[in-house]
Amino acid sequence: MDASPASPAGLPAALADLGRCLVMGVLNVTPDSFSDGGRFLAADAAIERGVALRAAGADLVDVGGESTRPGAHRTPVADELARVLPVVRALVSDGVLVSIDTMRAVVAQAAIEAGAVVVNDVSGGLADPAMLALMAGARVPYVVMHWRSPSAQMAALAEYDDVVRDVRVELGRRLAEAVSAGIEPGYVVLDPGLGFAKDGSHNWSLLAHLRELEALGRPLLVGASRKRFLGELLDAAGDPAGPDDRDPATAATSALAAAAGAWCVRVHEPAPSRDAVLVAAAWRAAGGASQ
Repeated sequence: MDASPASPAGLPAALADLGRCLVMGVLNVTPDSFSDGGRFLAADAAIERGVALRAAGADLVDVGGESTRPGAHRTPVADELARVLPVVRALVSDGVLVSIDTMRAVVAQAAIEAGAVVVNDVSGGLADPAMLALMAGARVPYVVMHWRSPSAQMAALAEYDDVVRDVRVELGRRLAEAVSAGIEPGYVVLDPGLGFAKDGSHNWSLLAHLRELEALGRPLLVGASRKRFLGELLDAAGDPAGPDDRDPATAATSALAAAAGAWCVRVHEPAPSRDAVLVAAAWRAAGGASQ
């Protein structure tokens, strides 16, 4: 079996034929991220972190100026733009391949104009009616995540008859809506949205059945990094592991996702996941995925 997962159209040539799952490094330019809130809010600190993520093995650096942690409220658009644009411009000028993590068309457009090569929209076009129209003409990969509501309300919506089937159906609807808006299917990447309106059992079911989501015919991005369900798994006597202690478990999920054929994993610490996806690529190349 070919070890190379499918790649979306519009991806820079340097990333299109690597023969393995890509690693996307998380760069939260926010004061309230669940993992690293505030550490990289200042532009200088964020730029330094973005360069370090690349050096540690990130193929893409995903710059976001609005927290989507559980319970988070929306960031004013002016604040989001002020946080991300200087960082995107500086990283692009340093040769870093940047994706923009945003639910807003105006932010996506400004970031693309500044050199971002991927748009990562956790709302899948639901938060901003202008997003799909923008992406129809953008000619860069567009990540459409499974999303049911803004973060402040999503916990109440974590109910499914069959989480794998329901997420597949709902992602299929978002894909169809994107295509109806004029986005060529080849540019779309799908993301099951681990942790977004999902509890731990939902997340594990989705990780275990990624191939059912691949049946939608689009590359998959998987973001399990440091999420609560990993902390719960590593619970020691009623004390769940903190975000910084979840990186080894994150790398394990990266190996699982890559072995299942995911196009990209999104992580806070790239180095362990870079090793993990290389192991998965070798395993797939040896026929592991067909056994």
